Amino acid sequence: MTRIVSIKFCQAGRHYNFAAGDLNLEPGETVVVETTRGLSLGIVTAYPEEVAEERVPPETKNVIRKATEADIRSQACFRDREREAFHFCRRRIEERGMQMKLVRAEYLFDGSKIIFYFTSDGRVDFRELVKDLAHQLHARIEMKQIGVRDEAKMIGGIGICGRELCCCSFLSEFSPVSVKMAKEQGLALNPTKISGQCGRLLCCLSYEFGTYLALKKGFPKPGAKTVVNGKNVMVTDINYLTGRITLRTEDNQNLFVSAEEFDQGRTRPREDAPRLQEDASLVPAASSVASKTEREPQRTRPLRGPRPSRARGDGQEKKTQEKTRGPRPQQQAGQGKPQQKQGKPAQAPAPPASEVPPAAGSSPAGGEPAKKRPNRRRRKNRSKTDDKNGNK
Repeated sequence: MTRIVSIKFCQAGRHYNFAAGDLNLEPGETVVVETTRGLSLGIVTAYPEEVAEERVPPETKNVIRKATEADIRSQACFRDREREAFHFCRRRIEERGMQMKLVRAEYLFDGSKIIFYFTSDGRVDFRELVKDLAHQLHARIEMKQIGVRDEAKMIGGIGICGRELCCCSFLSEFSPVSVKMAKEQGLALNPTKISGQCGRLLCCLSYEFGTYLALKKGFPKPGAKTVVNGKNVMVTDINYLTGRITLRTEDNQNLFVSAEEFDQGRTRPREDAPRLQEDASLVPAASSVASKTEREPQRTRPLRGPRPSRARGDGQEKKTQEKTRGPRPQQQAGQGKPQQKQGKPAQAPAPPASEVPPAAGSSPAGGEPAKKRPNRRRRKNRSKTDDKNGNK
């Protein structure tokens, strides 16, 4: 078994576990402990407890001894030197024009190291600043960037409630806070009213969040419409802590009832029944739908198989058939055109030969036929052939 004691390093600081050994410690005593940064003074917050060795983390540090008056005086002396180091560092930051805000300077227990806490929106190159501080203070320098919540915890202040900030009075760890917590409590989402000194959401929003969730289970939702004591009303406001419900009637009058009175006088709205009947008449009955499906079975399209592919020899056979048929007979002069395909209007039939007017150059009355005009294309073709044969 190992004796473990809880120790904090500031008033609202986080609690850390240390191995007490054989020391008899009581809450409120100042002790000297070993930390990763070196020796430091801490305050005991609870009596030591015996814990099994398997449950003790391997990185647990030890309590060296109880603090003496000399240790307390040296710590007070270093507090005075912290102010001087803080003002010197802030002057150097202003001279160099660095985009950072110095929050606090802290000396270790033995004075061998100084830690400067600062806030900044981005990364800062403070190498030249560290050289100036080491040359002036003759100690090791460490620059540590912190958040705005840690800044408010170190500086302190008064909240909107008129009391000291929770983070620097009793809140040892920061819990996450969301806007949903303010909505569930019915608060106005005004950033100036739900934000703290650090610019983040108030830590106190999380204190009553669980209580509001438990109380809301037995209350109606705001905006719900119902009938209470025979009157159509709408829920406008609810005070979950006092159990008071505000209702608005049809003639714009406000009624204030408790949760018990609301549950006892609540009845079903009068307008629901006819609406439900009208809506039901529009929906066909299940039996009629079933009979319709039995009478008219579902029609399904037959599945078609793949279209048979044309054999390679089909096209060749068509060509051979056309060759064997020979050329089409030429249409005789004076005959009508062949009938058109089905679907197009057929032209009027050609008149008989006796009614056909005589062609140009022909004798009208059974004489010798007139000489036909020679074809120009044939003349051209003859001239070409004569030139080839050498005739002029």
